[in-house]
Amino acid sequence: MPELPEMETYKTLLNQKIDGHPITSILINREKSINVKPDDFINRVQNQEIKAIERRAKHLLFHLENGYVLLLHLMLGGLMFYGKEEEKPDRTVQIQLSFGDQHLYFIGLRLGYLHLLSQEEVEQELTDLGPEPLDVNFSLDTFLSLIEDRRGRIKTTLVNQEFLSGIGNCYSDEIAWHSQLLPDRKMNELNDNQKVQLYQSIRFVLQQATQYGGYMSMALFKGDTKTGSYNKKMYVYDREGEECQRCGAAIIKEELSSRKTFYCKECQT
Repeated sequence: MPELPEMETYKTLLNQKIDGHPITSILINREKSINVKPDDFINRVQNQEIKAIERRAKHLLFHLENGYVLLLHLMLGGLMFYGKEEEKPDRTVQIQLSFGDQHLYFIGLRLGYLHLLSQEEVEQELTDLGPEPLDVNFSLDTFLSLIEDRRGRIKTTLVNQEFLSGIGNCYSDEIAWHSQLLPDRKMNELNDNQKVQLYQSIRFVLQQATQYGGYMSMALFKGDTKTGSYNKKMYVYDREGEECQRCGAAIIKEELSSRKTFYCKECQT
């Protein structure tokens, strides 16, 4: 599932491609991927200019000139591609937004969605999200106050969107490895130094992953060399059996709270 770095990469690249451009036509192949009738969706969205693209947690918000917002959550297996018809990957497209002869394809939206909402409805939809971990105001003191009464495991706490926004299965493992803590450690068992290290690892891993375009396997557009570059820099995620970059021991894969979890049992404590 795309997480904060992947959606931040999409936001940055799409702002360069479609910000300020009108949506000239719309194709809806899966009605369950939207929240209103197709005719209503098309009437309110077609010919509207994209005024800005914003990210919140794992969501993208496409702000339209009429005040409506397209709220995107790709969920598991969802991705996007931008380009001409002949460049489109051989994948089933659920929704297509066209900008002249260039198209934004929404692919793999079996669980994901593109909802048309008012500004007020968007705020209501996202009201339970926790702080953004890369926000300039997300300080160490803020983090320490957030975890003061937390008793859950590191991994399950980090993926809780009401605790922090945007961290999922992949980066919770990367963060735990970087902080040299086992993902099943209880938050209330951490000493002061470990709490500080966890905060620093959250910021470092997410910043690094965003810098390298996250881990998406498919480029956003032809010639896109940024999207997915973090794949080569993964510490533990999807690296079962490979050598730990820090100590050389084999990376282990287990399930933790029904989530696949990757870690090194030798140098994570």
